[in-house]
Amino acid sequence: MQSITIEDLKAVIALSDLPDEHLQWILDHSTYKVFSDGEIIGKYGDPADVMWIMLSGKVPFYMYIKGRQVYYFTFENDHVSGGIGGLLPYSRMETFPGFAYASGEVKTLSIHKNYFQDLERLNPEFVRRLVSYMTERARIFATRQLQYEKVTALGNLAAGVAHELNNPAAAINRISNELYKRLSRNYELTKLLLRSNLTPEHIQNIHALVERKEIGANGKLKLSTLQRMENEDKVAEWLETHGVTDREIAETFAEFGFSPEELVNIYNNMGQHAFILVVPWLENLLSSSKIVKDLDDASSRISKLVGSIKSHVRMDRSNDLQATDIHQDIENTLTLFGFKLREKNIKVIKNFCSDLPDVYAYGGELNQVWTNLIDNAIYALDKNGELTIETTHNDKDVMVCIRDNGAGIPKAIISRVFDPFFTTKKVGEGTGIGLDIVLRIVNRHHGDIKIESEPGKTEFSVCIPIGPTSEISEI
Repeated sequence: MQSITIEDLKAVIALSDLPDEHLQWILDHSTYKVFSDGEIIGKYGDPADVMWIMLSGKVPFYMYIKGRQVYYFTFENDHVSGGIGGLLPYSRMETFPGFAYASGEVKTLSIHKNYFQDLERLNPEFVRRLVSYMTERARIFATRQLQYEKVTALGNLAAGVAHELNNPAAAINRISNELYKRLSRNYELTKLLLRSNLTPEHIQNIHALVERKEIGANGKLKLSTLQRMENEDKVAEWLETHGVTDREIAETFAEFGFSPEELVNIYNNMGQHAFILVVPWLENLLSSSKIVKDLDDASSRISKLVGSIKSHVRMDRSNDLQATDIHQDIENTLTLFGFKLREKNIKVIKNFCSDLPDVYAYGGELNQVWTNLIDNAIYALDKNGELTIETTHNDKDVMVCIRDNGAGIPKAIISRVFDPFFTTKKVGEGTGIGLDIVLRIVNRHHGDIKIESEPGKTEFSVCIPIGPTSEISEI
């Protein structure tokens, strides 16, 4: 084995000013190891029971999250890690949380945790220095974890939005193709219509009837499936007896609410020959009108989604403190979670206060609060669950309650839900950052958040001051 000297240890930043006798103690109580490039130094799930001192090389560390290795930090002989890695004194780490690899040839000395108390008796100041390295390491890891959680949440939200946008986009593509066919067909039908010797008064009467149908459809109660089928059968039967056998025509007329009696009036007004030529033209006209309306609905859906996204991330606003419409922010958040809500067939109940005032806040940050709380509620609910959102206010504060009727949170752990990295979700489905972010944002706005939970009911109550606060804390 290569001989390691006290001078070699002095080259390690964390050990550089230790007395020679203390460095000799470290040499006497440590194990020397050499790792080749790419070799695993620490493996996820293995016991964390040694502190290693880096004599040469670098050690990139990858946290193991949701079955993936995510780069977090590189241990090296610098002033951030001091050339020290692995388990440090007073650390509560029991197993290795990820994978550490050798970058180049890495030489280390490993000290087992059984010697930590002896090391502290030998040099308490050195152990305090190791604790400061551990604190800095924890801060860096927490920052990385927070960034990862935000990116993951954004990715999940983006995937949901993409799914939401895909439906109307696909509908527009399908509708535009159908509309093109209908417009092309209109030329042929119009040529036939000109052979029927119709007068402008006939066309005007048909136009007036169609307008009445469209206006009446807005305030008319929707028919049940059975009622629509019965009406369609009656119209189809009448048309067949008068020379029109195309079932599609019957479906369109029934959908627009035409009755056999109204068709009789058209028939009597223009005669059988003209009627047979007019009916296909009228059906094409009605279908084209419906297609245009469907196209408008689909494009409006996309516009609403884009508007919700812009408002949610505050693309058109500064990052300064400003008046914020909480109702609109919650509506935008629900829009962005539309896919998840429909996937579980969740009923959303909104008991919104009619005179809720704006609050002065960092709106983009408050959106993270509503996003995390609503997302957690959706996760906690089974199919056909209920999500209730209530808003109230007094002279000083606005209150928002987000309630679900899921299984609830056990009393034994409810006090820990806001702790960093604590999660009640299954392994690989949560990192425990969401509610920690929520708490810090609410505190930053000098607000308050409370949780109550029992089987069948979990409620988060958020209280935010209405007026502008003179000082907003840093998260």
